[in-house]
Amino acid sequence: MYLLVSFLLLQAPAGGTNNMLHFMMIGGMLLIFYFFFIKPSLDRAKKQKGFMEDLKKGDKIVTIGGIHGKITKISEGTLVIEVDSGTKLRIETSAISMEYTSNLAEATAKKNKPTVIEKASE
Repeated sequence: MYLLVSFLLLQAPAGGTNNMLHFMMIGGMLLIFYFFFIKPSLDRAKKQKGFMEDLKKGDKIVTIGGIHGKITKISEGTLVIEVDSGTKLRIETSAISMEYTSNLAEATAKKNKPTVIEKASE
């Protein structure tokens, strides 16, 4: 990284542009890259890790594959979820996508609800 910055700073155009301006532009690009790409990714990973640590028996979850179920047993690295009465699946903990919440249920219901278009009266 140091070599790249020093190389770019030494490549001043013939017009005599200030090297400090180049350094500031590179620093600005790095800040933008950090705040728009790296920081949100770290925040999502932190949130997902906290969610995984707080899992307990009885939680409703959704797997990465879209399977909805309720946790019935937690072992080290695996979970047993009940997807239907009497139907249980053993899955890896890393296969969990999110917690099934009422907000998710409402969003799914709205998405599948047919829209009614009213005729405008003339």
